[in-house]
Amino acid sequence: MKLTTLPFVVCLLALLGWGNAMAQGSAISPLRLPPPAADNLFTADEPLSLTFTARMQAILADRTTPRYDSLAIRHPALLTFPAGEEKGGIKQIPLALVVRGKFRRDAKHCQFPPLYVDFPKKKVNDTPFAGQNTLKLVTHCQDDEYVVREYLVYKLYNIITDLSFRARLARVTYADSANKRPTETRWAYLVEDEDDVARRNNTREYKVETMLSGIDSTNLATMTVFEYMIGNIDWVVAQRHNVKLMAGQPAGQLPKAMPYDFDHAVIVDAAYASRADNTGQRLYRGPLYPGWLLKRVFTHFNELKPQFYALYESDHRLSPAYVKQTLKYLDTFYKYINDRKTVKKHFFNGDTGGKLFASFDL
Repeated sequence: MKLTTLPFVVCLLALLGWGNAMAQGSAISPLRLPPPAADNLFTADEPLSLTFTARMQAILADRTTPRYDSLAIRHPALLTFPAGEEKGGIKQIPLALVVRGKFRRDAKHCQFPPLYVDFPKKKVNDTPFAGQNTLKLVTHCQDDEYVVREYLVYKLYNIITDLSFRARLARVTYADSANKRPTETRWAYLVEDEDDVARRNNTREYKVETMLSGIDSTNLATMTVFEYMIGNIDWVVAQRHNVKLMAGQPAGQLPKAMPYDFDHAVIVDAAYASRADNTGQRLYRGPLYPGWLLKRVFTHFNELKPQFYALYESDHRLSPAYVKQTLKYLDTFYKYINDRKTVKKHFFNGDTGGKLFASFDL
């Protein structure tokens, strides 16, 4: 894939805070977010234990993406989960499961599709799901460990910034109410609703068409270096593909990018995933930035290195071979960002005359 870079003058405009976003700052209205959800759902780390009872064959057969969201099939289901001794030990909530996604929805790629869990508002009070409406459930697709691997990528980005989706791992049992399919228990995880991310960060989703030069430069540089670190090319800012733009308050601040959906990253190593090339080499897909800015971002990643490594070394759900492979992959990233020649080759392709790279040594 050929790298696309921004001209020097455009990068300067981005750093000066000019661009599409500023010109359309009036499109940002004051925050009007729904009531806060239960904080402990995504702040706790221990995996949830959930059972969904539904006509599982109908869910597995629901593979055609509806033309409109309103046409999506709502599959009735019963959620059962531990609720403590004072409530008889279990809690049950009738709800709906909705098949979602595009790539992972296709049976050619995934044996089990990703889902939305649509909670009934009046049935979730006094449960871990209080305040929730609809949450994404990332399911096992092909292999249980892929779930844990992608979940940890969300945790990596949580370490870098609070402007990130939180995730909550769960051990999920899928029971067929028609008794036509064997019950199975697999790993899955819930993804935080974007309104909750917005409230935590005093932001809201920004839907105005925005050039890269109109996005906060430090934020975008951090996100693109992160995608480079994990070996992910499955994102496009302009089309909002696996990226949300979030605008801060008060109005006038440049919007910031927030990534999600990392199953095609090399670090996850899913068998069905696309790659930058056949060798899984990293490809930087961010804009050209002045050397001093990228050096600042690299310094931040160097400071976080012990936390990144500890995340994988301490997770017993991962196979030892995968942990070894992942730490080696991270080793390569840190070798690259701390070698001047490699930095120039990977991050400054198109820097005519080396004007932007010159400030890397300051």
